[in-house]
Amino acid sequence: MSKPVRFHREALQELTAEAVYYESQSSGLGARFAGEVEAATRIASEFPEMGAPYKHGTRRVFPRKFPFSVVYRIQPEEIVVLAVAPDARKPGYWRDRKTNG
Repeated sequence: MSKPVRFHREALQELTAEAVYYESQSSGLGARFAGEVEAATRIASEFPEMGAPYKHGTRRVFPRKFPFSVVYRIQPEEIVVLAVAPDARKPGYWRDRKTNG
């Protein structure tokens, strides 16, 4: 049974900013990026333990064809996405984000 997914407000801001950036590079690319992030979060929702174990008690799944990871924490009632993290950014920059954000 899948769990609902909730994005931390900063993770949602990251998703939006990256989608806007990709769209500015090529028409339709922003929507493709958002769709791949959605597909990755769907995997986390349906199979929470499937994501690769990561730092600070989190797991992550990877959008296809984009250099990002979706970092999440499994909560009893939901999956909380803490970051839509570009691979080139300092690992763990999101670690102070609380699951209630």
